[in-house]
Amino acid sequence: MTAARQFRPMPYFYGFSTGRCRFDVPAVPVRTAGLVTKGAKTMRHPERRLLVAVDMERYSRRSNLQQYEAQQDFKQLLQMAARDVGLDRVTWTTQQAGDGELAILPRDVPEARVIGRFVPELDRRLRHHNSSRLPAARIRLRVAVHQGMVHLDGANGFPGNAVVHVCRLCEADPVRKALAAFPGAGVALVVSTEIYRDIVTEYPEQMRPERFRRVEIAHPDKDFREHAWLCVVDEDISSWEPSDASPVPPSPRPAERGTEERRRSPAERDRGAPSTGAQISTGDVHVRGQNAIGPNATAIGSVGRDVTFGADGGGR
Repeated sequence: MTAARQFRPMPYFYGFSTGRCRFDVPAVPVRTAGLVTKGAKTMRHPERRLLVAVDMERYSRRSNLQQYEAQQDFKQLLQMAARDVGLDRVTWTTQQAGDGELAILPRDVPEARVIGRFVPELDRRLRHHNSSRLPAARIRLRVAVHQGMVHLDGANGFPGNAVVHVCRLCEADPVRKALAAFPGAGVALVVSTEIYRDIVTEYPEQMRPERFRRVEIAHPDKDFREHAWLCVVDEDISSWEPSDASPVPPSPRPAERGTEERRRSPAERDRGAPSTGAQISTGDVHVRGQNAIGPNATAIGSVGRDVTFGADGGGR
């Protein structure tokens, strides 16, 4: 080995001497930089990232055309909300689903901007969007935010406990119930304990920490039980409880009422007994002008005449 060869600088290498000879040895092979080996597997090292999971409410109840339109509106609303607060969704790594997405944000995205600006802006856009649409066409979202280690080179997604965690938060029953309890809202937001402690309470920006509620997220069949912090954006949920029932469903359609009528016995129909959901309270009933009372009733009285019915059904 010549002297010129011994001391010639070589990129990505360092040398060590043994007597009169000098050997060049690679410090870190370029092809394995950033990789980690576990057993016989070689993979990229996981990265700590901010994770955002989003799901649409009542997506599966829509028709094919309604699902198609909902997906278009969903993507557009997310894009506009991000753009308006200075976030570039093109740089987000996403895993799409028909009714939502999982987003892994770049390392340099400020968490406070996502929680304190993007989510409120998304809620405002959803409220405006929904104000001119029928209930079946409205877009209402459950949004979950967490952070943790995630593999970005998974063969069929993004492996990592943090990904599982944020998805469990998003699909939790308390989050669904909270959004259902406020029909005018656009977003129900749930964040992990770490995000609430480090971001919501310290750098809230447009969010109000006092409007978050600590809730238990449990999926017994998936061996998951954690506490998280929940809010319905721009709503006061201080009096709401996770055990509260969802809003009363709408009255049955005419066809459904006909089905219920057929279920009643002939004796009940002859007596004029009201069907379930159509009860008439007892006691005096005061009628002013032309009215009809009870199933198959015809109008009684005349304009300007008042009639009072007692509990026994008699008029006076």
